[in-house]
This record gives sequence, structure tokens and C-alpha cells, in this order.
Amino acid sequence: MIKFIGEYESTIDAKGRFLFPAGFKKQMPENESQQFVINRGFERCLTLYPMQSWDPLFTEISQLNDFDPKVREFRRQFMNGATMVEPDSAGRILIPKNLMGHASLDKDIVLVSGINKIEIWDKHIRDQFFDSFSPEGFSQLANEVMRKASGNGQSPA
Repeated sequence: MIKFIGEYESTIDAKGRFLFPAGFKKQMPENESQQFVINRGFERCLTLYPMQSWDPLFTEISQLNDFDPKVREFRRQFMNGATMVEPDSAGRILIPKNLMGHASLDKDIVLVSGINKIEIWDKHIRDQFFDSFSPEGFSQLANEVMRKASGNGQSPA
């Protein structure tokens, strides 16, 4: 399983390409394909999935009940804009124009670990998003989420 750590700043050029960070490239398994799927994120960001992370997710979504209207709605929303991409010979990845618009990407971007995927944020939007969290609010969120993850109602630490 791919496990990304870190965040890296990059710049989008006039053609809509960015240089895939060397720090993330080093974290990719040696035998892993350099193909990715780029898609809309749940917030105003994009998500870059290595194929090793995308394939099981795609399989799971493909096996959902097609007779359920909520499934069809979810699939349309989630798959809308999903595009296969791979770095060019210079290590740059082209972001489709429609996806750039979704995330309001301009020039300066930040690529952030999403554990087994990478989120791509406009730098200013990301700064606003994270500036809205207070240390106390983050502490409460961590307590709630990690308590659910531990399954026993007690903090894992």
C-alpha cells in the first residue's frame, strides 16, 4: 500500500502542468506505474490517485447496486472529471482545464498527503481552509475521529 507523507509547493505553468514533487516520487514503490487518476476532491481541491490506490476504489464503486438512485448519483458526482494522467518526460503532470476550474487552481499550488493519494490545492484556498481551524477545534475533531477509529470510546494514545 502506498503511504504518502508530506506537503510540497509547486507552480502551474501556462499549459496547466505542474512538476510532480521529488519527495512524493521517492515514496512511490519502485514497481509502481507512473499513471495516476486525477479527480475532483470533496472540498475545493483535486485528488491524485496512484493506480495502486485507484484500482481497488474503482472496483468497489463498480460493485455498488446500480438500482439504487443514491449509488447512481454518487457515481456521477465522484466519477465526473476523473482522468488518467501520467508525468511527461520532464516529470510534469497536465491538469485538465475543467478540473482546474473546480479547484480554482491558478498558479501556486500545494500538494498534500492524503495517505494513499495526494490532494492538490490552490495555495491561497488551502491557507484559508487551514487558517479556519483553531488548535482547540482541531483537538476536538481529533478526539472525535480517533475515538471512533479506536472502536472502544477511548483515545488511542
